[in-house]
Amino acid sequence: MLALLLLCGPAAAAGTVSGPATVIDGDTIEVQGTRIHLYGIDAPETAQSCETAKGREYRCGREAAQALRARIGGGVVTCERRDGGVAGRVTGICHVHGEDLSAWMVDQGLALASRHVAAAYTRQEGRAWATRRGIWAGTFEKPADWRQDRRRVEASAGTSAAD
Repeated sequence: MLALLLLCGPAAAAGTVSGPATVIDGDTIEVQGTRIHLYGIDAPETAQSCETAKGREYRCGREAAQALRARIGGGVVTCERRDGGVAGRVTGICHVHGEDLSAWMVDQGLALASRHVAAAYTRQEGRAWATRRGIWAGTFEKPADWRQDRRRVEASAGTSAAD
């Protein structure tokens, strides 16, 4: 086994996966059959809507996924696994053309820095907020709050259906 790890190099030993990527949503990709959550960020969910500064509703979650897809293009994505994600979910710092995708998503205002995971992307978030890029140009519900509200609504709908 040790000989195999030495032959494969440090990337295999460190839990690195590399290859073309499929975008699942604004903070999740799939590389070589492995679904990977981008480390340190939280993007709006695909079904989530936000509002522009003029009050027009738009699908900010879908926009985040489309932007990530465009940024990756046909490039090779390399992800290094990281601890600190949700249990049972692979989390990683992923790069395309040498660029950290999490940093790029936050800098563009397409995702929030997950401060409870790491402070790594708070500077990019501050820049996006200051320049009113992406979701910061209007109003939005934090993705974590949106998911919690959605679960609450679904739970109460399930209770009502049982009555």
